[in-house]
Amino acid sequence: MTGRRTNRNHQTLILAIFLLLLSAQLVKTASEYDPYKILGVSRSANQPEIKRAYKNLAREWHPDKNKDPNAEDMFIKISKSYEILSNEERRSNFDRYGQMDENQPFGQSQHHGFRNFHNSFYFDESFFHFHRSRDFADSKYLLHHAQFNSDILPDSHKRPYLIKVTSEWCFACIHIEPVWKETVQQLEPLGVGIGIVDLGYERRLATQLGAHRAPSIIGLVNGKVTFFHQAVVREHLQQFIEDLLPHRLVEKITDDNYLAFLDSWHVENKPSVLLFDQVPVVPLLYKLTAFAFRDYVRFGYVDQGDTHNTRLLRQFNINTYAPTMLLFKEDTERPVDVIQARGMKRQLMDEFVSNNKFLQVPRLVNQQLFDELCPVKQFHRRRKYCVLLITGEEQAFLPGNKAFVDFATANKKEVLRFSYVYQRQQQPLCLALLNQVSLTPQVVILERRSPAGKVLYRSVNGGWNGSEEDKYHLQEQLELLQKDPTYLSLDATLPELNNEMAPIFIIQWMNAAYDYILQLYDELLYSNWREMMPILSLIFSALFILFGTVIIQAFSEPGENKPQKPKQQPRTEDDASSGASTSSSRPPKKDFVEVTELTDITYTSNLIKLRPGHINVVLVLTNASKNALLRKFAKEVFSFSGTQTLHFSFLNADKHYHWMPSLLRSASDATESMGHSEEDEESSDYTGHVLALNGHKKYFCLFRPVFTGDDPSNSETSFSDRSRKSRSRSRSSSHSRSRSSSREDGTGTKSGSSRATSIEVHHKLDRLGLWMERLMEGTLPRLHVPAWPSLDETANTSSTES
Repeated sequence: MTGRRTNRNHQTLILAIFLLLLSAQLVKTASEYDPYKILGVSRSANQPEIKRAYKNLAREWHPDKNKDPNAEDMFIKISKSYEILSNEERRSNFDRYGQMDENQPFGQSQHHGFRNFHNSFYFDESFFHFHRSRDFADSKYLLHHAQFNSDILPDSHKRPYLIKVTSEWCFACIHIEPVWKETVQQLEPLGVGIGIVDLGYERRLATQLGAHRAPSIIGLVNGKVTFFHQAVVREHLQQFIEDLLPHRLVEKITDDNYLAFLDSWHVENKPSVLLFDQVPVVPLLYKLTAFAFRDYVRFGYVDQGDTHNTRLLRQFNINTYAPTMLLFKEDTERPVDVIQARGMKRQLMDEFVSNNKFLQVPRLVNQQLFDELCPVKQFHRRRKYCVLLITGEEQAFLPGNKAFVDFATANKKEVLRFSYVYQRQQQPLCLALLNQVSLTPQVVILERRSPAGKVLYRSVNGGWNGSEEDKYHLQEQLELLQKDPTYLSLDATLPELNNEMAPIFIIQWMNAAYDYILQLYDELLYSNWREMMPILSLIFSALFILFGTVIIQAFSEPGENKPQKPKQQPRTEDDASSGASTSSSRPPKKDFVEVTELTDITYTSNLIKLRPGHINVVLVLTNASKNALLRKFAKEVFSFSGTQTLHFSFLNADKHYHWMPSLLRSASDATESMGHSEEDEESSDYTGHVLALNGHKKYFCLFRPVFTGDDPSNSETSFSDRSRKSRSRSRSSSHSRSRSSSREDGTGTKSGSSRATSIEVHHKLDRLGLWMERLMEGTLPRLHVPAWPSLDETANTSSTES
């Protein structure tokens, strides 16, 4: 009995000694890592002192400047020490409890250490070492909240992302680190995006992703977040990425279906790419390339080892010793481009596909394709002309369509883009260009001038049936266009194109419902209730809105009909102020052009002291023509109202009738070139004239009213004008363009000016939009003045007498 007590006492003593030694070692280790000692500051140091010490030590121990083998570890310790001491909360935790992990509850640092005692040695990390150093190569993958939303989310529609969620003091993160690095080295060259989120520093981003613990691995495709729940093995991660990609990105091609695949360009409106390789399964590299260009190109895969593909290999003479890519457009017999390489790289494949992502003559099926094929003109030397064939999809139009494709193939130029459109599918676009429904195919040459849809265009006379005469005539028109850009004399505002490829609403709803069901199943199977709160909140919100709508409809009166409000048009400031009085309960919408009146008060700020580079566009009107001209003026300049250097004003000629003659007298050289005398200027009607005034450089550009429509007051005059207009169309384009240009510039003859004064008010500003285009291009003549005349008549009279 005594021996047993003695043995028990010995065991108790040994255990007490072991715990005492271990506790002493823990205290010693905790005292060894002291951020105050590393930075060389006292515990009462303030933030400027801590920051100054950190900068000096970081400059001294930076691995790029210090060649000491321990420089990297020392630099990491310095950085971590500064992170702790620069954060008041972390600094307080360290001073009180000696803990450094903000995720760990207060007072549990020792328990956390005992719990991970075995794991520390298992991962070959010293248990008594504070910081787990992060590889410098990982720093380029770190994600931030703003960067994720601005760059990563939009880019996930072109390539998938594999994101790791980690944190400090995460020993499981150390365990998966070798597998993660190996996976990154394999997937990143293929085009997979890599990201790392630090749970301790990017809490906001982690909450957005739904990641509340580390380590977590997330896949991001098309803006959708999916968690990885299998064992962290390289093969599982690669399969995880493949499963995230949409199905049927790459179609399996054999001798039986390759002709149907290549002929599908009629319906899909896309080129086709055939990938030849010797593996039976489609490689991930091909799937990622197909995912990036799925909106432009269709991809098919041919297994060279399959016995059902011998005819296909023999027809295109495929070398079976290296992967091959063939790209087909309208011609399904011969590929337009071929690449073949043993080590097929992602960059090579991207360049190959991006250079051929459109057909020779693609069909305009949506606004995005129209914007890419026919971009808006940015600079004078970067003009892009779109040659558009308006045709039909019936069998009778096929020969003419094929002839147009042959013509486009033979006339490849950088400034020309050929395309076609089905009149039945895009009726608003065709009506805007042709002004009527055409029974025969028509060719229109156009140039886009603004993102709002404004274009300059010209229809090719005679239509298009694909004959040699039509090709010769179109060739002549294109040569004239390249010599004289003013050949496009008509302007129009095109509506947005219909999206012919958009799925119907029921399919979109079913796809969205399927995604939500899968997400809910994943949350129920793998996640906790905290992570399920967003999806549950969404479901209950939808049910609340649904039942709330049903209840409101049930208790509402059946005869209630709310009148629809008419669509608002661009208005002037005067119209907006008058309309605000009738509907003062709602804030006025900024869908109008701000036009201010030039008075004695605003004259100095809007003209004389106008900032350099700013131009004031002034409309001259009278009391009788004020309302009509202001509405027409607002409509014509509405597309330019977003320019910050343009200001819009009007001048009442009834109040300041002497100002225009004084201005023209000041521009003596310009008035002599226009052939106007002072008496003619005094007696002229300046209603409808528009001036672009540069107050800083003291010059102006003048717009004179020109006749562009029929005069309804006289039927004979209307008939003669229509006859004159039809005869003028048969003349040379350069002669007609020069006459219109002279009228816009204000350099027309006296007879033209007298004719403009007899124009009805609503026709006087018909060509103001084109004049504004030339004003923005800087091609209008400028009339300089020594000084701006005053609005005060007595001041002008005294200055003239002197």
